[in-house]
Amino acid sequence: MLKGISIYPETLSNKKKINRIRRDKNGTAKDTGKGNLLVDAAEAGLLGSEKTPDGLNATPCVDQLPIKMDFGDELSPDQSLTPGGSKTSSPSSPEEDVLLGELTFSVDYNFPKKALVVTIQEAHGLPMMDEHTQSSDPYIKMTILPDKRHRVKTRVLRKTLDPVFDETFTFYGIPYSQLQDLVLHFLVLSFDRFSRDDVIGEVMVPLAGVDPSTGKVQLTREIIKRNIQKCISRGELQVSLSYQPVAQRMTVVVLKARHLPKMDITGLSGNPYVKVNVYYGRKRIAKKKTHVKKCTLNPVFNESFIYDIPVDLLPDISIEFLVIDFDRTTKNEVVGRLILGAHSITTAGVEHWREVCENPRKPVAKWHSLSEY
Repeated sequence: MLKGISIYPETLSNKKKINRIRRDKNGTAKDTGKGNLLVDAAEAGLLGSEKTPDGLNATPCVDQLPIKMDFGDELSPDQSLTPGGSKTSSPSSPEEDVLLGELTFSVDYNFPKKALVVTIQEAHGLPMMDEHTQSSDPYIKMTILPDKRHRVKTRVLRKTLDPVFDETFTFYGIPYSQLQDLVLHFLVLSFDRFSRDDVIGEVMVPLAGVDPSTGKVQLTREIIKRNIQKCISRGELQVSLSYQPVAQRMTVVVLKARHLPKMDITGLSGNPYVKVNVYYGRKRIAKKKTHVKKCTLNPVFNESFIYDIPVDLLPDISIEFLVIDFDRTTKNEVVGRLILGAHSITTAGVEHWREVCENPRKPVAKWHSLSEY
């Protein structure tokens, strides 16, 4: 049986189907008809009759597994690859061109105070992200690249596709001569009270083409689909995995992280912890988290978790590590992400998992660069 030691397994009896909704350019929702997640590969692996090298039957009865083939509404690692938690399809999936609206803002420079002044004014024509309210709850996060030292966000405006923010942010200590090297990054999101906020899109504005020396510059830019392949350093995470084939047990050790970015707009060090999600195929079957490490960007965790996993199910197992910055006053923010196993999206991740499977009983520890979530 698939179960974890010292974990909190998810409810596995949820029979709701995932319906993929695609919109045309008029905003009309269309059911693609692909309600059920594909489990052909998993079923083929489970229903085969091959035996392991030990001579044992490698195929447990499907009815004995703690999951059902009509998977519930948990999203798999490859489905939630959109950073910021947008519950959209995988980036590798072909998508129709979708109109995401426009963002209007202004850029000014205060020479006496050596400060860049950005006013986020309004957005128009945003897509509907909430099926129940037939609207969105938009807000905007803004970062100055490439250093990402300045992070701000607007308030959330409820139930509107044409939000008017009129919020001004002043960034001190930026010499005018450096403006041409900076890029304004606006991330447009829709707040979701019950799950991760939906990413609507982004706007990238290189300041090399903007001259606020003579006064405020008014700009309107089209919101585009977020390019998640663009990866600015999110830090690194060191984890160790070892598999015991006799006990059919996987030991996962979260060792430490380094060079994590500052997620607090005040510039203070973060309070990171790591959430570990275990997936079988496309279903999350277990979750666990480390303790929070206060005021550090280079935390040492040294916490281990043990999961019972039959050897023949290893090809369908994925382990997701989410490094999260704890915030007592607002919503916790995901710093970065790592996936090992069936849904690994990096060469290093694939290699680490292969080495673990090919070297039973041997702990394999490696550093991995975190990707955006």
